[in-house]
Amino acid sequence: MSAPADTHAPAAGHHQEPSKFHYFVALAMVLAVITGIEVVLVYLPLAKWVVVWSLCILSAFKFLCVIFIFMHLKWDKLFCTILFFIGLVLASGTMWALLHLFGAEASKPLSSLVGMLAF
Repeated sequence: MSAPADTHAPAAGHHQEPSKFHYFVALAMVLAVITGIEVVLVYLPLAKWVVVWSLCILSAFKFLCVIFIFMHLKWDKLFCTILFFIGLVLASGTMWALLHLFGAEASKPLSSLVGMLAF
């Protein structure tokens, strides 16, 4: 008689991948803590440039964590990651151009131009 087969052992030729559930939960907790730090940072009496730079760095870190882990770019092919970042660069450039095009300087009233047209 042969020994009973172990039902928990992976089949021959198959690699059993460990569950990423705990990894995702831990990352979500880290992201929640960073978000809490960002909220508290806004209310601290710090110089404006310190707050802005800190928020930018923390947000960039959270963004990279989300795209590489939750969007599975870490386990995807390099080509897909490159395509994603090309779109990100194009969107960032468009946003930068629109902010400068419709920024504070562009929204000032044209009072001197109105005076010139009165002639």
